Amino acid sequence: MTITRTLSELAQLVGGEVVGDGNVEISGVAPIEHAGPGEITFLTHPKYRSFLANCKASAVILSGKAGAASVPSSRPNYLYVAQPTLALARILGQFTPPQSYDGRVSPLATVHESARLGLNVTVYPQAYIGSEAVVGEGCILYPGVVVGDRAVLGEHCVLHPQVTIGERCRIGNRVILHAGVVIGSDGFGFTEDGAERVKIPQVGVVEIEDDVEIGANSTVDRATLGKTVIGRGTKIDNLVHIAHNVVIGEQCLIIAQAGIAGSTKLGSRVILAGQVGVLNHLEIGEGAMIGPQSGVPHSVAPYSVLSSGLPATPHKEWLRVLMVLPRLPELLNKLRTLERNVSAKARTKKKGAKTHA
Repeated sequence: MTITRTLSELAQLVGGEVVGDGNVEISGVAPIEHAGPGEITFLTHPKYRSFLANCKASAVILSGKAGAASVPSSRPNYLYVAQPTLALARILGQFTPPQSYDGRVSPLATVHESARLGLNVTVYPQAYIGSEAVVGEGCILYPGVVVGDRAVLGEHCVLHPQVTIGERCRIGNRVILHAGVVIGSDGFGFTEDGAERVKIPQVGVVEIEDDVEIGANSTVDRATLGKTVIGRGTKIDNLVHIAHNVVIGEQCLIIAQAGIAGSTKLGSRVILAGQVGVLNHLEIGEGAMIGPQSGVPHSVAPYSVLSSGLPATPHKEWLRVLMVLPRLPELLNKLRTLERNVSAKARTKKKGAKTHA
């Protein structure tokens, strides 16, 4: 069944203002270069503004009314909002209703007799729930999910295929774990006995708080002792590694291929861009932002902004470096000229001294 909303209904949903026909019916969302009649599109980046002139969408989401004079008058319908990306997220939800589940446990799943399942839990074939494990109301466990002994899942969690929750680990409410996520693998802990590597037993747990989402094939290691913690609302991208005893604060963003070494602590609302590597036993202050491919060898003060590079550098300092880089050949030539002049003057002075002697 096709879902339709009028432009006015969408404006009310997102707190926006319609310019044009509020009764036009919208049945979907599409990118600005492909949108057609009956669809709403959006403009969130100036580089796509050129598509407006030939856009066939029934309406366009724009930021505020400040730029109204610069948009084509031939486009009859606009939806002006304070935050286009946020409006897009809410409008997409109108046309993409959540998937429904049957709330049943497949007979092809393995559920230990001592495990406790809440109401309306959906368990797909080949999933496994261990002894004394707890799975909260409304959880969805896709094929191949493993919930270890005495692990606890809160309510309305979604565990996609091949997710593993290690024994005794605890997951909060409304947590989403994408395919291949491993929670509670052993931390990388070894010591030496002569030439031998001796494994240090990893006997702690992982604790994930409410509303966390973790991308595909990411791993969170259990603590050596105590717990590794992922704070409420934190979002972790694909292929991220969180080592043992790491503590991540609330509402952080950890982007793809980042790695955080053991016992490091992140404050709330920290952003680590792609391929950031953070050394062990550090503290990254609240609100810090670290650019892509940065190596972080030392603790970072709250609200710092560090640019890309090894080691990560304060952003303003890195911008000054970037401004100098194009002039390096010129500056090098000047330096060599100065060196030659200084050397020539020194030789002249030395020769004069010998003549007077």
